[in-house]
Amino acid sequence: MSKNATINRTNGYPQVRRMRFRFGEPEPMTRHFADGDIVLSHLSALLSAAFPPGEDSFVRSVRRVSGQIDDPVLKKRAAGFIGQEAMHGQQHRVLNDELVKMGYLLVRVPHFAPGSRREKAFIRAENLIPARVHLAATAAAEHFTSVLARRVLTSPELQQIASANPEVRNLLNWHALEELEHKSVAFDVYRASGGGEAVRIGVMTIPYVGVIPFVAGAVALSILTDPRAWRPITVARQAIDVLRGPLVKGLQAEVREYLRPGFHPDDLDTEALVRHWQRELFGSDGELLDRVR
Repeated sequence: MSKNATINRTNGYPQVRRMRFRFGEPEPMTRHFADGDIVLSHLSALLSAAFPPGEDSFVRSVRRVSGQIDDPVLKKRAAGFIGQEAMHGQQHRVLNDELVKMGYLLVRVPHFAPGSRREKAFIRAENLIPARVHLAATAAAEHFTSVLARRVLTSPELQQIASANPEVRNLLNWHALEELEHKSVAFDVYRASGGGEAVRIGVMTIPYVGVIPFVAGAVALSILTDPRAWRPITVARQAIDVLRGPLVKGLQAEVREYLRPGFHPDDLDTEALVRHWQRELFGSDGELLDRVR
């Protein structure tokens, strides 16, 4: 286990920042807001749609085992994780409302209104899963999101594309930063609750094999519901660019690290990257200080 992993598990808590983004202001968002890229716009919209129910489920998975956490440092880290994830879900719901208005029909599909029958049914089904398996799924998902977050924050190409809509870029950079800030929390809670390697690795095999084909199918379906996107040659070219680009190329190899026995999220050193973006976004002249409530 790396020295960096030891340091990160014993120092610092994820900071909960209460954000308020203003999508569609002062001017409305363009339909294909990822710099005119149809495929990347639909992919971004679907990822945003998935975040609120996903983040809520992650929070519940940690709360289900919170009584088994004795370490006061880990308790505080878990509280920070819960606060950050709740805020991510809240702000992505704001963006999702705007995306629905723009005609992204599939963004409606995973939407669960708080207290709705759909949400209650989802939670009932979720509670049928053993708590440690639920938490292992959260830890696996957090590895996926941390890998994507690192790509977003280190790729000039992705930053340039996101700059076509500055407020979406603001949301993505804030979300990516906080994913890296709390990337090991669910994993450490899983370990502290007695979770073992076999379940951890076994649970990850499902998204490792299935996420990219599932997302590709969902993006294709989303594009089919968008009459303005019926440009087959353009879509095919853009799809190839996404697969070869900084968001997807080599993604599976990075995710596969999680399947290694003895792996810990902090073995992948992102401390310098986190400090850089903390300064950029929330330092004395931070870009997002006016978005903090």
